[in-house]
Amino acid sequence: MKTAIVTLALLCAGAAYAQTPPAPPPHGAEAAHQMDDLATLLDLTDAQKAQVQTILQEEHAKMHQSFEQAKASGTKPDWQQMKAQHEQMQQETLQKLAPVLSATQLKKFQILQQQMHQMHAHMAEHMGHGPEAATPPGQN
Repeated sequence: MKTAIVTLALLCAGAAYAQTPPAPPPHGAEAAHQMDDLATLLDLTDAQKAQVQTILQEEHAKMHQSFEQAKASGTKPDWQQMKAQHEQMQQETLQKLAPVLSATQLKKFQILQQQMHQMHAHMAEHMGHGPEAATPPGQN
């Protein structure tokens, strides 16, 4: 069970990599492999796979653009702003995926997303950032 969860978490992380534009190998090959794994987990058709990959790439580009704009402005958004923006982008992604995926596939995608977030929070704690890395300031 633990292996399955780790595998799913890695595949979720892979979905994030699959969102990036094609890169030279090995990263491009790795992203393609991770997208293939996501397609297998969600049992995507070839048409769905192409649509999902496009949606994830668009959302990743939006996230990257937002990060670059904040960086260029010299301002650092606070934790609540980042969380709200991340949640909004997640909802937009789910809305775009809803007409492409079946209800079961969408539910699986959401579960994979949740596991990925849990993995990131867990990793942040173990990398010396402490619980405050996963907890907003003032709430730990």
